[in-house]
Amino acid sequence: MANIEITESGILVATLRGELDNHEANQIRSVISSSIFTGQVQAIIWDLTALGFMDSAGIGLILGRMRDLAPIDGETIILNPTSTMEKIFNFSGLGPNIRHSSVDLVIGEIGGVLHEQ
Repeated sequence: MANIEITESGILVATLRGELDNHEANQIRSVISSSIFTGQVQAIIWDLTALGFMDSAGIGLILGRMRDLAPIDGETIILNPTSTMEKIFNFSGLGPNIRHSSVDLVIGEIGGVLHEQ
């Protein structure tokens, strides 16, 4: 299950819960990509605090949205993954995008950067 919200400053917060499989990833991909391509989103926070399981479709989902954001130099933050997920993200080269914090703190951290652009 996913809850997707976009702040006034163009930060999309995708809160994922339970298990993320291929079917769910495809639905999320569609919503987020269309938001990026219409110019509504300039950064994504993936809140994984309540996500218990993610397969390779989840990695593909995050990497693909990073690719979508690349033309506008958008930022991607992966928030509070489990230790197993964190290992997979590190192997995938996404380690620098991981934070252990709250959504509000990260929005404050990257929100200021977005406003200065």
